[in-house]
Amino acid sequence: MTWLETVSVTMDVSKNGFHRDLVTTVYFGPGFPDGLEALLVHRLPSGIYIDQYQLASLKEDTGLQVLLGSEVDLEAPAHTSEEFIVLVYPALDQGSLKATLPIHGRYHKPSLAGKRFELVEIKLPKLILRTDTCTQLISFPPYKIVDSPCTVHNLSICQWLEIQHQQEQDPVSLEIPLGDGSLVEPVCAGTLLVTLLCCAILSRSIWRHGVFLDNVILT
Repeated sequence: MTWLETVSVTMDVSKNGFHRDLVTTVYFGPGFPDGLEALLVHRLPSGIYIDQYQLASLKEDTGLQVLLGSEVDLEAPAHTSEEFIVLVYPALDQGSLKATLPIHGRYHKPSLAGKRFELVEIKLPKLILRTDTCTQLISFPPYKIVDSPCTVHNLSICQWLEIQHQQEQDPVSLEIPLGDGSLVEPVCAGTLLVTLLCCAILSRSIWRHGVFLDNVILT
């Protein structure tokens, strides 16, 4: 089991703006067993969300296997949302694996203190492993046995070996743009003024054309 000591997990974020890709890469050292299966367990913060409809499309196009631990409200702002669990079942390819998960920034409350961005941190996922040939795992420090769904279909529970990262990576962070709360009142006042002005212009136009049509009909 010395190959477990060489396992490394890294995570990065690509793209810009509200719509990003969370990329997790795992490298296995020589000697890892045949039939090894991996599961990445992400605990994502309330400041981001994952679109289950996008996941369904990616599953057909790229084979991405993702199981959400709970239903995700796509429209809810960050301050009314909670963190959630995401299980990613990546395919192992010649001693390494890479999983790309699309994530999206949620709307945050406007700042009244002139703050322009909200920092959202994402911690490294847990890595758990199993093989079809080993059905009864034995816990040994620093590794431990955990129960998780065997596959993305969530039809049965299997025992997995949770791997302790040898080199802990700092969380990756996203900067989510914030609105300027000091502009709320001027914007609302301006919007109301424009709305009333448009209503007055439309009312006058309707009244004038209505009178003209009445005269035409009478004649």
